[in-house]
Amino acid sequence: MTADARPAAPALTERQEARRRRILHASAQLASRGGFEAVQMREVAEAAGVALGTLYRYFPSKIHLLVATMQDQLQHLHTTLRKRPPAGEDAAQRVAETLMRAFRALQREPHLADAMVRALTFADRSVSPEVDTVSRLTTAIILDAMGLEHPTPEQLSAVRVIEHTWHSALITWLSGRASIAQVKIDIETVCRLIDLTAESGRETEPGRG
Repeated sequence: MTADARPAAPALTERQEARRRRILHASAQLASRGGFEAVQMREVAEAAGVALGTLYRYFPSKIHLLVATMQDQLQHLHTTLRKRPPAGEDAAQRVAETLMRAFRALQREPHLADAMVRALTFADRSVSPEVDTVSRLTTAIILDAMGLEHPTPEQLSAVRVIEHTWHSALITWLSGRASIAQVKIDIETVCRLIDLTAESGRETEPGRG
């Protein structure tokens, strides 16, 4: 069964949601202080005030937990961006500004960023639903910046390439192989794909070409 075909998980009660929030907060706090290695399930359970068995019912592994932490961070970013959207003149500029804002937010918490990216890198098929959610959130953030509700296949392809580049740039920065300036150049360069897909769409409109 594919991720899209899986039955939806039952909605959490208010108490369960509050417990989940405490777990994610504890995970982020531990990762912020000590990175990937600092996030140990027993320590997370203690910090969140839940039994270890309860923690495992919510998150079967440390990888599940850290990918869910990244999902939570992206949801917070998405909310912030909707309240204060990018101000670029065109779609490419707005997406580049959005991704650099996301990057700078991660830059302020480098240990947390490293822990979340390592979890995404280590994730196997059992974590596919959570990884897919991270990808969908990233796509939604980019499409919001573009101002698109109904992207074409070409535009979605460009978004995927932009996502891959952003993720790769984050990895190279975390490993000390790229400066912030280089990351900005790479992001701005790949965002030009948006202009190319827009031009392609205009060329294929009826009555054009």
